[in-house]
Amino acid sequence: MTVVAEGVEHEEQRRLLADMDCDVLQGYMFSKPLPAEELAAWFSAYQPAGMTV
Repeated sequence: MTVVAEGVEHEEQRRLLADMDCDVLQGYMFSKPLPAEELAAWFSAYQPAGMTV
């Protein structure tokens, strides 16, 4: 089963969820909601420190 956490807004939440082995995180910490036509550009440019997308 894949676990998805929605509404992640702060680094503390991200760390806690990572420690709990949460598979997928989403929320304003990573991006505001985007129209479909902007998603490809965001996805190719997004490289958080220490993570791969």
